[in-house]
Amino acid sequence: MAAIPQDLLDRIRDLERRVHELTGRANIRPALNQITHGAVQIGEGGSLDVRSPGGAQVLGVGQFSTGRYGVSMEREDGTGIALEVGGNATNAAQMIRLYPRGGYPSTPIVMDDAHADGYLGRPWVPIPLAPSATVTAADWTTTHAGTVWTQHAMLVAYWSIYAPSGTTAEARLVVNRGGSLTQLGDTVTASGKEIFTAQRIAPRTHGLAHGDTGVLLIQARRTAGTGTAISWCQGMWGTHTANPAEAGA
Repeated sequence: MAAIPQDLLDRIRDLERRVHELTGRANIRPALNQITHGAVQIGEGGSLDVRSPGGAQVLGVGQFSTGRYGVSMEREDGTGIALEVGGNATNAAQMIRLYPRGGYPSTPIVMDDAHADGYLGRPWVPIPLAPSATVTAADWTTTHAGTVWTQHAMLVAYWSIYAPSGTTAEARLVVNRGGSLTQLGDTVTASGKEIFTAQRIAPRTHGLAHGDTGVLLIQARRTAGTGTAISWCQGMWGTHTANPAEAGA
């Protein structure tokens, strides 16, 4: 029998040991519920869907039914979506929206503007103005004034002018930006009755960027007769755009 070098036998035994080790490790499955390091990438239209035992989608990340991508978070008790980032229809920019219980998808309580970048969409913010005032002067007289710290793209104003029989009066809405007055919309004329107006004023008209301050004024004057005219403000708010045209897009 040929002599076999002792070191060769030792090497064979070591090789056998290593093969057994590798075989054993190959049969050990890694934990499927842990990621200890490195990035996780879901691509090619994939999504992540986390659901509560009751079936509510607590977290959804990926492609929505609209075809766009976003993140959705629902309440575990099944009362509806609480937060949505993106994923909305393609006719609006991707938004951040917060919903009350049972309010999805039509009544978000907090959101940015879908069409006017940089503005708040909801909540709408009222703009307080001074109470109504009487007018007898022929010159423009400020009857209401209120300072706005702009949060929304749109201004919505409801106001009116009253003139008794035999008297004519005019009223207008203006914004004072750094001492420069700009009329917002048409002049409203009343004669022997009260005339109501409702205005939606877009950014290209009021010229106020998010965070800008301005003073909104209702001004009135008597143009005929001797009666006393009265100007009223029923309400004024900041609100979101309804379409791209209002945003000036």
